[in-house]
Amino acid sequence: MFDLPKYGDGICLARLAALLDTLAIDRAWLQRNSVVVTGSNGKGSTAAMCAAIGHAYGQRTGLFTSPHLFRFNERIQVGGIEIDDGALTPLKRQVEAAIADLARRGEKFGAFEALFALACLHFQDSQCDFIVFEAGIGGRYDPVRLVGARTTCVTSVDYEHVALLGHSLELIASDKSDACAAGGTIIYGENCRPLRAHLAEFNRGPGRTPLFVRDEVAIGNETRSPSAQHFDYGFGDRQFEHVELNLPGAFQVNNAAIAITLFLLWLQGNQPRRAAGDAEAAIRSGLRNVRWPGRLEIIQREPLTVIDVGHTPDGIRQALRGLIATHGPGGWILVTGTSRDKKADEIAGALAPAFDTIICTAAHHKGADPQAIAAAARRGNPTANVHVGATMADAVRLSQEMARAQKRRVYVAGGLFLAIEYATVAKGGRMEELDFF
Repeated sequence: MFDLPKYGDGICLARLAALLDTLAIDRAWLQRNSVVVTGSNGKGSTAAMCAAIGHAYGQRTGLFTSPHLFRFNERIQVGGIEIDDGALTPLKRQVEAAIADLARRGEKFGAFEALFALACLHFQDSQCDFIVFEAGIGGRYDPVRLVGARTTCVTSVDYEHVALLGHSLELIASDKSDACAAGGTIIYGENCRPLRAHLAEFNRGPGRTPLFVRDEVAIGNETRSPSAQHFDYGFGDRQFEHVELNLPGAFQVNNAAIAITLFLLWLQGNQPRRAAGDAEAAIRSGLRNVRWPGRLEIIQREPLTVIDVGHTPDGIRQALRGLIATHGPGGWILVTGTSRDKKADEIAGALAPAFDTIICTAAHHKGADPQAIAAAARRGNPTANVHVGATMADAVRLSQEMARAQKRRVYVAGGLFLAIEYATVAKGGRMEELDFF
């Protein structure tokens, strides 16, 4: 979309602040109306759930997420509707003109920074009442830090982007926490609880209050089926029983609890007189109706085919547990592969032991050698029947033929490119036409 490198030259905060000022973005308005979602896994789902709740509450709700899965426009939504090409074009011209002006002063921008600024401009022009921003990487130097949101979250922490974020979970959690730049409240997901002592001290100086799922934010009585799952939620004097969640996977209950708490805290700070009103009805409606593709998504019924775009070891393990809890453990064919910059042994070690039939393949975008994936799968499960599909088209054909002949089901996991390309080919599309950013 922008003729720029993905990221600009060095840390972006000062030049991005100048870009927002040039575009006349009201930073006080942005801070007042926004919440920010950071984390290693679960950011997109949590952001989508929080936005769905805001929309159900009657707020004109903006949503900024990344990456997109099928269309660039997915990244910027208002009221659950993706920005259309007609709206993108004039906004793009505005941002490009502002960048050209700042470039004369020696500033070098990246495409992600330009996109963030475009989203802020679209939300301001659309007069959004409530905006949910998903961080790109980290939080300390991520564009979302400039939102200044006083209500943020860290959905989970895992070893990812360690060269940028640090080589320990404490460092990674610290970086993501710093998206909350102006003081306020940070909600931490369940897997952050072992870091509680560190995070309590880390947040003390900046005046941030940490809350933890399963401590200050209660969830319980979780039940699930292929069609939905239910749980009880509690925070302060708010107690909601048997909340229905449309998204599959036990890990989504953690994300839903965070989304609810984000919205309630924002509502309490911005519309305290309405906070005691129909928030519960909006929460129930938003979680019941939310849609978020790519996360344990059923892309076809015959044979049952499920894809997941998780791409960190913990995210892959959580999705696998969700698959088994929702659909049962038996009769699956695994289609897997990794990107060239991922550790195949780690991903295969998380997946292969649960499957007796595995098809290894390479995504068109950044896919690692399928023979190397097959070797990693055999190390992860020496008793498995391992096949190789040289291309995604081969893997789709082989997995679907085997599933029909053997009355089995197909699970596609190992990375975002892998899952989305498989879904595209299975539906008759061309993976070469996908444009990831």
